[in-house]
Amino acid sequence: MHDPATGPLDAVIAARLQDALSPSRLIVSNDSAQHRGHMGDDGTGETHFSVDVESAAFAGLSRVARQRLVNTALADLLAQRIHALAIRARAPGEA
Repeated sequence: MHDPATGPLDAVIAARLQDALSPSRLIVSNDSAQHRGHMGDDGTGETHFSVDVESAAFAGLSRVARQRLVNTALADLLAQRIHALAIRARAPGEA
């Protein structure tokens, strides 16, 4: 698994999802600035993220099963570094 040890957390998230899901589309957004001073803000500017991911791995899966695949790929980051993650997961051809 390719997992850069340094650099912005959004790049680490993207690398993990790329390796786990081979997405045809992937957008990782750092939303932390919108949550400055809120619960979960640790001052790093890297606590709140959203991902928009399209992958054939999601075909035939429920929304919950898709989110579980994303959460599994990012499990240690969610436990230690990411406070909030919004997920939009779809299979190719879905709106």
